[in-house]
Amino acid sequence: MTLIAESAPLAAFCAKVAASSYVTVDTEFMRDKTYYPQLCLVQVAGEDDAAVIDALAPGLDLAPLLELMDNPAVLKVFHAARQDLEIFHNLTGRVPAPLFDTQVAAMVCGFGEQVSYENLAAQLARARIDKSVRFTDWAQRPLSAKQISYALSDVTHLRPAYEALARKLGQSGRAGWLAEEMAILMDPATYRADPEEVWRRMKPRGAKPRFLAILKEVCAWREREAQRRDTPRNRVVRDETILDVAAHAPESLEDLARMRGINRGFTEGRLGQEMMEAIKRGLATPVEKAPALPESPDLPPGLGPVVELLKVLLKMKCEEHGVAQKLVATTADLERIAADDVADVPALQGWRREVFGSAALDLKSGRLGFTLKGKKIVLMRLDGAAAAVA
Repeated sequence: MTLIAESAPLAAFCAKVAASSYVTVDTEFMRDKTYYPQLCLVQVAGEDDAAVIDALAPGLDLAPLLELMDNPAVLKVFHAARQDLEIFHNLTGRVPAPLFDTQVAAMVCGFGEQVSYENLAAQLARARIDKSVRFTDWAQRPLSAKQISYALSDVTHLRPAYEALARKLGQSGRAGWLAEEMAILMDPATYRADPEEVWRRMKPRGAKPRFLAILKEVCAWREREAQRRDTPRNRVVRDETILDVAAHAPESLEDLARMRGINRGFTEGRLGQEMMEAIKRGLATPVEKAPALPESPDLPPGLGPVVELLKVLLKMKCEEHGVAQKLVATTADLERIAADDVADVPALQGWRREVFGSAALDLKSGRLGFTLKGKKIVLMRLDGAAAAVA
């Protein structure tokens, strides 16, 4: 086991693994008391070497590690990379590249939806991961040998898993499928928290302009305050309180103090004043400039069964091609396809159209149909061709 807590050994290790064609990477972090994830450990493995880097070690210069993440000649392999990539983006404003996410690759290769690292390691590396220290306080020092061993296993077993998936992608010709997904993960915009857009994560049910305008302004204020203090959003004001405030639109500090989740001390201080200013901005927003929820397609009468048939088709096609359904189309996508042959959805573009989209349009147009062959549902061409297509 190798634990690096000093700058010189880190520089030497990064220089050594930079000669590898790829490195596997994972992080351990804490976020229960902060807005931004607190990086505690970074685990890195080259083709022959592996180490756990103590990101909290006093005086440790992470520059060699960050240079490795930027090295265009070295592929960075993560599993379920999004939160790890957010950490590196917060540190540098950049996203490690080039990139390979084994969870997404596993979905492309037919291992199911959001397969866990433990399951992938068991299937592809014949390894069992000891999860007894998985939920631990990674900011506490010193680290135990068991913690270090667990952290290291997150990258050492990832090597054979990556190599197996890379072979499968090469054999199936699906490397391009993965590249489309990696482009999204490598886009820095994916990790920028825009305070003006945070209201959308609340998934409000109400759609009245005044409600949404207040919700947007109060959420944006809370987001900036949480970022400024580096504290979780709900430690500023809880989600349910913000929804209540947006629904009742208090017009004074006295009204605000009567709201559930708001106490007198809050309204008498700076936070109460600033929240009230945000509410007033929302109340002053003209109706035509108020935010709006995305429009859900109004399915014409009779299209409900079409959506259900598309779900059956999606399941059949994804089983046939060995790819996770979630990666091809969502229920919302199917509803839009049911209503519109040229719907702007991923399922009607690129490789997804080849796997499912074209067949979906054929089903809608009557060129494709279902029949039973014994106890199995099969697809039949209905445009003059008699042979079953699946």
